[in-house]
Amino acid sequence: MSLEIEQRETEGIVILDLKGPITLGHGDLELRNRLPSLHQSGLVNIVLSLKDVTDIDSTGLGALVFGLARLRKAGGRLALVNLNRSHVELFLLTRLAIAFELFDDEQEAVNSFFPGRAVKRFDLLNFVEHREGRNSIYDAGSAVAC
Repeated sequence: MSLEIEQRETEGIVILDLKGPITLGHGDLELRNRLPSLHQSGLVNIVLSLKDVTDIDSTGLGALVFGLARLRKAGGRLALVNLNRSHVELFLLTRLAIAFELFDDEQEAVNSFFPGRAVKRFDLLNFVEHREGRNSIYDAGSAVAC
């Protein structure tokens, strides 16, 4: 199965709905080709919806980082929305969660491109505190492994 990319626009922001794997030979090339073509067209503010992304491997992460770097260099931004639990864990494990802008809601991601709008980003701390049934990073004063 290859990666399918559907493009739409909201308030001048390009939204790419990704469906399938972002993995070596299945989605990395489609994404690597699509982001530069948007950049060359002058579209540098992009939201990627990962709702229907089934898998991301190291090559897929590389394609995302490559796209992020290229868009930033052009003065644009890349936001990620609708990540599932395994996506978030992968971004935390690789420490890429600090490089990318993550959102729960598509409208929040779009709003992030407009300086005057209030924005609610994905709450990574809340995710870490509550993953695997853990209620807190600290339990009775001692650190709990996350």
